[in-house]
Amino acid sequence: MSDMDLFKNDVKQWLEENCPHSLRTPTPENELVWGGKNVNFVTQDMRDWFERMRDKRWFCPGWPSEYGGGGLSATEVNILEKEMLRMRCRPPQINLGIWMLGPVLLKYGTEEQKKRLLLPMTQGEVRWCQGFSEPNAGSDLANIRTSAVDMGDHFLVNGSKIWTSYGDKSDWMYALVRTDNNASKHAGISLLALDMASAGVTPKTIDLISGKSTFCEVFFDNVKVPKDNLIGDVNGGWPLAKLLLQHERSAMSKFGEFSLPNHFHLKTFVNDYMPKPHTVSETILHARTVVCDMEERIFNLTVQRMGEEARSGKDVFPTMSIMKYAHSEQEKVKFELLLDVMGYRALGWQLDGCANDSFSEQELSVTRGWLNSFTQTIAGGSSEVQLNVIAKRVLNLPDSKAGSSVKKVTTS
Repeated sequence: MSDMDLFKNDVKQWLEENCPHSLRTPTPENELVWGGKNVNFVTQDMRDWFERMRDKRWFCPGWPSEYGGGGLSATEVNILEKEMLRMRCRPPQINLGIWMLGPVLLKYGTEEQKKRLLLPMTQGEVRWCQGFSEPNAGSDLANIRTSAVDMGDHFLVNGSKIWTSYGDKSDWMYALVRTDNNASKHAGISLLALDMASAGVTPKTIDLISGKSTFCEVFFDNVKVPKDNLIGDVNGGWPLAKLLLQHERSAMSKFGEFSLPNHFHLKTFVNDYMPKPHTVSETILHARTVVCDMEERIFNLTVQRMGEEARSGKDVFPTMSIMKYAHSEQEKVKFELLLDVMGYRALGWQLDGCANDSFSEQELSVTRGWLNSFTQTIAGGSSEVQLNVIAKRVLNLPDSKAGSSVKKVTTS
């Protein structure tokens, strides 16, 4: 038996003994465990799972042990992830710092930053949010205006960020700021780590059409940020931002892998409403379900392949751009299918404090999920922008020439 076979057996045994059976199910949105200063556990099993994985150093199994990681090889991490997926183990915590900022710090951070910022991530002690988009710099990210002025021993930050997920609940933010107004858009940007408890930081929630708000606008009014919170070089933030966005694409796909936040199995859900098709339209809906389910399976397999390629050192940026677009559009198609299957049951609605006993929580989740699916085609780069990125950076297609026109074809 090879070393990897022995490791796989050890992983299976450890997970079997330590992952509570109640947490081997898809995760309802209200039971997500977000790492941070104020971790909320709905059940004791969730606390136990969090603490066991933390103590095992498997929050970050592939990170070096000196920074709180598990020190596993890429092959070992792959085995662990596959076993967790096979057993349907819930993620012990959700932490955007680990998924997005951590890999950038490992590559570009100073030794002091790695120990100061990475260790709390591996213990689940800090909740991070992302400060990239601004009111006039969403899809055109390089157009940011939030400024960071060099004041000697610190930067003075002024401006605002928008669409900041959980900005009101986060402990720290990794933010893009403009440090040189005279440089080109891409050249005058820096990446800062910013304590959300700093004086002058004000997050305000944004109401969404779904009735639930996870987004915030965050305002900065003369916020002092220590110089040692600069990640990488001054004005060298754009390459770091691109690397971080690559990891963001991968992070967004993790929600699909763990059935987050859509806690239902597609084919099972459809069969509950239409066990056997009796009409042509019902047969078509079943056929659409099979296609949608196959596309989800293909997507998850491609995500696994992409992860293995990334661990081997291969550039996966082209694949990530394609996958972000594909996943956003697939989610929209899936929810439209579910609404067609549910019929009038898709009209359910519920807000906090407003009872609606006529519809199940699952049905209400689908209704809200359908509305949220439209936001996914915007968040992290709109589908239109992703198509431009794919055209230019993946397919190397030329820009259209200014003033060009398409000849009209007529028939006589």
